[in-house]
Amino acid sequence: MNKITAPLSVSTLSETSPASATSANVESQAIGAALLTAAMLLPGLGVGVARAETPPEHASLSLKYLNYEEKQAGLKRITANSPSLSLITPLGSEWSLDATLTSDDVSGASPRYHTAISGASRMNDQRTAGDVAFTRYFPRASLTVGTAYSTEHDYESRALSLTGTYSSEDKNTTWTAGLGGSHDRINPTNLIVKNETKKTISLMAGVTQVITAQDIAQLTLSHSRGEGYFSDPYKALDNRPRERNQTTVLARWNHHFLDTGGTGRFSYRYYSDSYDVKAHTLTAEYVQPLSQGWTVTPSLRMYSQSAASFYFDPVYDAKLGAPFPPGYVFSSNQLNSADQRLSGFGALTFGIKVSKQLTRDWTVDVKLENYEQRGNWRLFHKGSPGLAALEAQSIQLGISKQW
Repeated sequence: MNKITAPLSVSTLSETSPASATSANVESQAIGAALLTAAMLLPGLGVGVARAETPPEHASLSLKYLNYEEKQAGLKRITANSPSLSLITPLGSEWSLDATLTSDDVSGASPRYHTAISGASRMNDQRTAGDVAFTRYFPRASLTVGTAYSTEHDYESRALSLTGTYSSEDKNTTWTAGLGGSHDRINPTNLIVKNETKKTISLMAGVTQVITAQDIAQLTLSHSRGEGYFSDPYKALDNRPRERNQTTVLARWNHHFLDTGGTGRFSYRYYSDSYDVKAHTLTAEYVQPLSQGWTVTPSLRMYSQSAASFYFDPVYDAKLGAPFPPGYVFSSNQLNSADQRLSGFGALTFGIKVSKQLTRDWTVDVKLENYEQRGNWRLFHKGSPGLAALEAQSIQLGISKQW
């Protein structure tokens, strides 16, 4: 069988970026939903797409700046500013380097339970994160070793990963496998816990198939097992299991339209974990090149999830009152959470990205996204009642140079 010569390549199976890339400890449901989406890719593993079989032809340096704002009725929740710097460069004819440095400045109001404004406290945090990966290329395979580190005033995370790809002789099929691990240390400022840890081991396997000259598809299965401290120390009565297993199935399909010269990118992701959270994510975006170096990419993402088994609605005990759930007993073994990110809800994200290639080496881009979330938007079943609607907007500016 001959290799299909297609306008699409394996690298075009890129992921629509989450609504934001801010700190994992941010008290934000929109960010939480985005992180649930991002969690479909393994912690510590850059295996969202199968890698090419040769190093990049050119080095590329990119600077991005993200501004994110979130609000609910009567409460401006979160503001985040996040600059990042990324470098991708070949190292000789058989190696490449991929590195990113990010800084997040997050501030706003952090509700202690549900959407009660009276329980909100002010928060401000600074996170610095970096990751680096080295890839060795072979005639029909590649091997990537990566490491990541992030730190903030109350949280520290380290991760390692190993990813391999192998292609068929005709180069139309690529198999991918990966292993990753992370180790986090938690020291909240309220001293609820001290030197708590969380460890996660992740596995993934996937296949990418060139179907026609205009179509390429990918199927990925991932599973992670975590042990340690998963509770939110800044939320009242938040006590979660000390173990969390997560399984994800991700399907992607890209189609190149000969009539317009554009490419459609479509994906469906199913997520399930031991908290009884089950989530569906459907993403569609269309990349349309225009004249004079312009490219426009509109996108739509639909998200729906069920509530965790230990999440409780904003209905409180008749005697104890808020924030205690009905029938609450003072026991360290009782699992509870009023974290909206663990509720049942649906969300829509509309986005558009515009980029301009200024010269052969310089490119600039701007991306706008609007996120809206409602309990009654959950698919298939009713969502969690009594929660205020949430909205968020983000703008990302970027400039890159290759040489």
